[in-house]
Amino acid sequence: MKRTKCLLAGAAIILCCGAGLCACGKAVEEPQTQVTEQQEQTERQAEEKRAQEEGDAVTQQNRDMRSGEGILPGREGYHLESFGENVWFFAPEDDPEDVSRELSELWGRQETNQFGDARYSVYFLPGEYDEKVQPKVGFYMQVAGLGAMPDDVSLYTVGCDARWLGDNNNHNATCNFWRGVENLSARSYVTWAVSQATFMRRVHLEKTMYLHDNYGWASGGFLSNSKVDLAINSGSQQQWLSRNCDWNTWIGENWNIVFAGIEEGKTPAGTWPEHAYTDVPEVEEIREKPFLAYDQEKGFGVYVPPTRTGAVGVDWTPGEFVPMEEFYIAKPFSDTAETMNEALRAGKHLFLTPGIYQLTAPVLVEREGTIVLGSGLATLRSMEGNACMEVAGDAKVTLAGILFDAGPGETEYLLKVGTEGEDAGENGDHTRTLLADLFFRVGGAKEYRTDVKCCVKLCQSDITGDNFWVWRADHGSGVGWDENRAANGIMVSGDRVRIYALMVEHFQEYQTIWEGENGEIIFYQCEIPYDVPDQESWQSHEGTVNGFASVKIADSVKSHEAWGLGIYLYNRDAEVELHSAMEVPENTEDIRVHNICTVMITGNPGMSHIINEEGDAVTHGGARAVITEWNQSKEAPEN
Repeated sequence: MKRTKCLLAGAAIILCCGAGLCACGKAVEEPQTQVTEQQEQTERQAEEKRAQEEGDAVTQQNRDMRSGEGILPGREGYHLESFGENVWFFAPEDDPEDVSRELSELWGRQETNQFGDARYSVYFLPGEYDEKVQPKVGFYMQVAGLGAMPDDVSLYTVGCDARWLGDNNNHNATCNFWRGVENLSARSYVTWAVSQATFMRRVHLEKTMYLHDNYGWASGGFLSNSKVDLAINSGSQQQWLSRNCDWNTWIGENWNIVFAGIEEGKTPAGTWPEHAYTDVPEVEEIREKPFLAYDQEKGFGVYVPPTRTGAVGVDWTPGEFVPMEEFYIAKPFSDTAETMNEALRAGKHLFLTPGIYQLTAPVLVEREGTIVLGSGLATLRSMEGNACMEVAGDAKVTLAGILFDAGPGETEYLLKVGTEGEDAGENGDHTRTLLADLFFRVGGAKEYRTDVKCCVKLCQSDITGDNFWVWRADHGSGVGWDENRAANGIMVSGDRVRIYALMVEHFQEYQTIWEGENGEIIFYQCEIPYDVPDQESWQSHEGTVNGFASVKIADSVKSHEAWGLGIYLYNRDAEVELHSAMEVPENTEDIRVHNICTVMITGNPGMSHIINEEGDAVTHGGARAVITEWNQSKEAPEN
């Protein structure tokens, strides 16, 4: 209630709703309060100040988020000085429209940048991200979560399409190389239309994933330790390996689809020759690739997952956390083989930030247990005929996420693990070297001539390989039979070497030479060189056999086993014969091959046999021939 006086009689009145009743019985109006101009100005200034303070607070909050104050100390413009300008760090609190613009700019740079020098990594701090944040993964890009578990980072979607090779309607993914996604989850549908030199690891996808773009051509690929709640649709993928994964349904097949360590009942029914499915029920032994993570208390570090034996299905145990203080963080514009080797000799692990490291000497990995982890397809390029990297003797190490690139000058090899000619012996403690997501390239990127005898030599025993693409370029710059010379892709002389997803293409002699005992290949893909000029230039066994087999198991080998092999022929430039896709020694004790196919893609015929003198010929476009079981413990058949 509010009291006033009657102006006429001075009697008290009670005001209600701005009007009152005088004691004399007359209605009285409440007098209007007069607000001075000065009061109005004061109030207006106070309001403006409050608005300014609120605006400044919002602006500062946005600035703090972007700079990392309160989120990631030291972050400036989504970058951290310690990791360099090629690495992005995003947080759930960041403005989603701003993040989307950043991601769109990266995709714009990298969608078609097949042979460019730019390399980028995009990391997401734990949390759920707005649906506007939908990273597309272009050439030489890696998109990853920074949590201990995949579900710690939730994106709406992630992936890549295939609209750049030609016009927007051709959906051709056969050149969607060199990219990866790991350690995150996605709430919506995912398109991952990729080919070789790609990886998707440790992801949880809540809906369906498509391994193609509207059924356009695709030539992948590798998926590991991942869960898809609905279906995987492989569509037009020519071949694929899925290792230790889980899904509700798998849809699709083409030439060679391999499953390893998938729970019983999860793989589609049927096998060769009626269906192109190969099922390896368990993975004998595997250690998953290490990954970068961020913990609010511990800071940055690398998780090293433990070794699994008899592995079936998904296991996201993060493993040991190795703090970043134990790593030397290398940068492409300032580091050399000398600086990296100095850090390695000091006992550091090595984290390669994205970019191209032009090396005039090899990086030397000599200490047991060393981790060399590349990010964003970090590339080691030989510049003076040197190797890119050498691993000493029997040191059991981890190399992961690296592209090895031939440069000018003749080079014997790009990577060598172990020492040639050393006695393999038995591995008492059962530790194994891990080589994960390693890719090799001869030619394509630069105009200069390249010449490599053999891209990768595995001389050490007890190695696990997990996703290789070894490639002599069939297109790009500096490409031709006499321009990018390379005899062999990979040579294995160590015993007990096991490789999951071995893809080797276009080398001028044997693609793969295997000299070690008790070796295993789980999924193999190969294209024979397109550019053979004539038959005389392409003959093995001292000119007595037409062509070079894709896989050559040395005559001395007694035991070897392989599952799911696809070897394809496209004689683009000349009419030449390849006598046999795979050569194995006769009358050996224990050589077994499960499900191998040959395919004549197109061009000039043809391929006469699959293994040695056995298997049907393929001599016209689209022809496919198979052998379902080859067991060399029996006598070899007569010619």
